[in-house]
Amino acid sequence: MQTEFEAKILEIDVEKIISELNLLGAIKIGEKLQKRFVYSFAPVRENSWVRLRTDGEKTTMTIKEIHSDDINGTKELEISVDSFEKTNLFLEKLGYVASGYQENRRISYLLDDVEIEIDFWPQIPPYMEIEAKSVAKVEMMIEKLGFEKSQATSINTIEVYRKYGIDLQSIKELKF
Repeated sequence: MQTEFEAKILEIDVEKIISELNLLGAIKIGEKLQKRFVYSFAPVRENSWVRLRTDGEKTTMTIKEIHSDDINGTKELEISVDSFEKTNLFLEKLGYVASGYQENRRISYLLDDVEIEIDFWPQIPPYMEIEAKSVAKVEMMIEKLGFEKSQATSINTIEVYRKYGIDLQSIKELKF
């Protein structure tokens, strides 16, 4: 499994971030609606799940394992699949039942070989994800965008929702 190097900045000022990204010469990759199914392992593995996600162009199936809330605390194994619907059906035939369906909107940028995503999820304020190939590159981008390392978090989306008093795992369908 690969290590994911990622941090979030919560409750961002979207216009300010976009302005700063443009000033720094970031390349806008695009804006997409992401759809995902989340499946629990059977038997359940704490802090691990399967995610099937599509943005309408690219569809992936990923095993996520959270080892810690550090920038490098998540491991993932991801493969590309050709159909969101068929892969969901395939997983159902294997006995997996989606514990939830979720949607979010994402604006993606690339700057200095670092992916910067502005995420909009239902019921919570927008946040930014910074993903790179190392902890040092993530931390460098946090500072380059004008934030302190202490403002960043690497908690997963379930924990982000929990911060706002929402139990994401109890929501069967999360849509706009």
